[in-house]
Amino acid sequence: MARLDLNSIAGLVLAMGAIVVGQVLEGGRFGSLLQITAFVIVVGGTLGAVLVQSPVKIFVSGMKMGLWVFLPPLLLPQPLVRQIVDWSHISRREGLLALEPYAEAITDSLAKRGLQLLVDGSDPEKLREAIEVEMVAFEDLQRQAARVWEAAGGYAPTIGILGAVLGLIHVMENLSDPARLGSGIAVAFVATVYGVGLANLVFLPIANKLKAIIAQQAVMSEILVDGLVAIANGENPRIIETRLQGYIV
Repeated sequence: MARLDLNSIAGLVLAMGAIVVGQVLEGGRFGSLLQITAFVIVVGGTLGAVLVQSPVKIFVSGMKMGLWVFLPPLLLPQPLVRQIVDWSHISRREGLLALEPYAEAITDSLAKRGLQLLVDGSDPEKLREAIEVEMVAFEDLQRQAARVWEAAGGYAPTIGILGAVLGLIHVMENLSDPARLGSGIAVAFVATVYGVGLANLVFLPIANKLKAIIAQQAVMSEILVDGLVAIANGENPRIIETRLQGYIV
């Protein structure tokens, strides 16, 4: 079960709050930062660019993974190590077939597949190869999904500059009407703020957070693979536990 990541929430609130407070301390108004035209240009343009770059499956997966910033998956290596050691004890006492009920009950797809291969008596190296193929493919899909946010962080500042240019075009077209100059200038500068701000305070931090979570998941997968292969090789449970503990920092 995922737990709310208060660190991410605090970081976003602090980042946004610092900009608003800085604006007010400089004598500006908070309302000056709220420009719907600039928001539409930057967010819409960035979204469109990312959609062009990404296949639908990857884009949808990336959007879903964005929730991990606030509700990251619960990754607990110590319970996994203890579980693998328990499987090792059971296999030494009762044989590999005794692990079949555990293979049926477990919900994690990678662990279920690995345990089933173990119960079937697969060769240790063949077992490692089969699990690692699935593991690498899954990790690659996740990394592509995380790059959706990284791509958004790359496009947003440029789209912000585009919005600024559009705002200046509006200003130039209305030089004879001073009453309409203010809105054009506001869009020009606020679009740049939105582009740079969203990229560096939202999109890129989300991408990096997702990469860190994916790296943690990779460690969990390595623990699982190494543990199952060790059980297949009939290694001593204490040796297995000692080696697997080395993955945990």
